[in-house]
Amino acid sequence: MSDQGPGGIPEGMPRRRRWPWVLFVSVLALAGAGAVAVEVAAGELSREGTRPLRITYEVTGTAKDVTVTYPTWRDGDLSTARLTLRTLPWAGETRTRGFMSGGSFAVTLGATGGEVACAVTVDNGTVRTATASGAFATATCGGF
Repeated sequence: MSDQGPGGIPEGMPRRRRWPWVLFVSVLALAGAGAVAVEVAAGELSREGTRPLRITYEVTGTAKDVTVTYPTWRDGDLSTARLTLRTLPWAGETRTRGFMSGGSFAVTLGATGGEVACAVTVDNGTVRTATASGAFATATCGGF
């Protein structure tokens, strides 16, 4: 008869458990992969934060009483510009540096109604468009 139990371990000797070590190494590997992913994302956002952007706003249509509201940046500070237009078409431009997301360009018709179309173009080719018609209707080009 053999003095050894299953797995070649002598009878009476406790078996070494390997699963805690496998679990420990797996957790370390996942944590390391997560840290690398965070570092890569932070580097990308940092590069994006210094890239110059040009945002162009445009309004076309038949309306004679239009109010436009859009974001502008001056020295890194965000503000909102508001203009009342009596004739169309109209175009405006603002420049900024860095990551920008979620801007909204709103064109609101006055009591006389009419039709309008708005468009926003960002350097990288992102284009948002919208249309509206009727008294006090609003066209919103958002998410740029």
